[in-house]
Amino acid sequence: MKIMPVHMEPTKSGWFAALGPRPPANTLSADIDCDHLVIGGGWMGLHCARRLGELDPEARVVLVDAGRIGDGAAGRCAGFAIDLAHNPRNKHFAEDKKGNEEEYHVNVEGIDYLRDAVERLGVDCDWDPSGKYHAAATPRGNDCLKEMSTALTQIGKPHTWLDHEEIQARTGSKHYFAAIHTPGTVLMQPAKYLVNMVAALPENVTVYEKTQVTDIDYRPQQHVCQTSGGEIRARKVFLCNAAYLTKSGFYDKTAIPVYTYASMTRQLTPAELAQVGASGPFGVIPAESFGTTMRLTNDNRLFLRNVYSYARGFRSGQSDVDYAKTHHEEAFRRRYPDLAPIGYENSWGGLLTMAENGGMVFGQLADRVYGAAFCNGTGVARGTGFGKALAELGLGHSSRSIDILNARTKPNRGYPAWLTEIGVRATTKWRFLRAGKET
Repeated sequence: MKIMPVHMEPTKSGWFAALGPRPPANTLSADIDCDHLVIGGGWMGLHCARRLGELDPEARVVLVDAGRIGDGAAGRCAGFAIDLAHNPRNKHFAEDKKGNEEEYHVNVEGIDYLRDAVERLGVDCDWDPSGKYHAAATPRGNDCLKEMSTALTQIGKPHTWLDHEEIQARTGSKHYFAAIHTPGTVLMQPAKYLVNMVAALPENVTVYEKTQVTDIDYRPQQHVCQTSGGEIRARKVFLCNAAYLTKSGFYDKTAIPVYTYASMTRQLTPAELAQVGASGPFGVIPAESFGTTMRLTNDNRLFLRNVYSYARGFRSGQSDVDYAKTHHEEAFRRRYPDLAPIGYENSWGGLLTMAENGGMVFGQLADRVYGAAFCNGTGVARGTGFGKALAELGLGHSSRSIDILNARTKPNRGYPAWLTEIGVRATTKWRFLRAGKET
């Protein structure tokens, strides 16, 4: 079957650009055979390939990505590896004890696998286990914090309240007047991790970038994939290609593709950093979920993210990035009015995929075909856990995470695309306006 071409982004991720010039990509240029083929080099695919290489050291493992690893959707996130994501839209969050315990187990397994890469394999990524702040700038945001605190207390999760002086001292911004700190989240430079993890993969794993799969023929003995550079014949295929999994023969018309946008400054000078006035690197998540996420990075850059939009055909263009950037500039002025004139060095968008019913793809999809997709916006820890578990499932292993993920609700077919687009665009616009000064 023909596979939908992967959209190449109009701008680089600021995280990827901050790494400086990269060596040329290793692209496929001949026909090859392998035991395990992983399609997609994001959080799922990279850690699926790593685990396959570890558990099956005699096998030949191949990982292909249509672009550059670190500059795809995985490297365009905010860099939060979250142990338990609180969803303020879910009024039954606190009551879902089983669901929260299972989510926590999978995410912590993912964080532990990330930590092992950092500590044992020496993967440099500015690892920072200092947790995250949920901050409020409006009365509505403060109400969201109170609801969150109640929910966290009910499920026994530790958290600490900060008053306006404490959160302003932490961030240096007078924009916020209350916050909750939750431990357990790790901050990182996502592109730096992904790029350095490629270099730390087991020796039996070969990575080909800028190698797009254009056709897949699922066969009884050996699956055949055509790529832009050659044919790959694989005994097993692991689809870790996010929304594009739905264009690879499975779960057709279930993806709701959404873009979110971010901007990042250049490195701040010592004088500019003093103007910020923060006590060190930090990560802030908005109390109102459509507000602005913000980070001060280890290399002294300010990162801000807001604006969500429906991504027709899984695409976003330069005009979409430019539109979002105007909102990022306003968010900058609200938080650091004296510093905002320096502007941004990079602005970009990144694709995330959801299903109408919140379902997720995980498991065996066909004979010797496995897949994982739909992290619903919390991909670092969850995606790592998914990828690791998928490799273990494909090699006949069992675990609690595999049992949890196999039991998850699968994505359902949504409404017609035109109706979904109208609904998503209307909802995101209304919620963005309702967030007000939280953005």
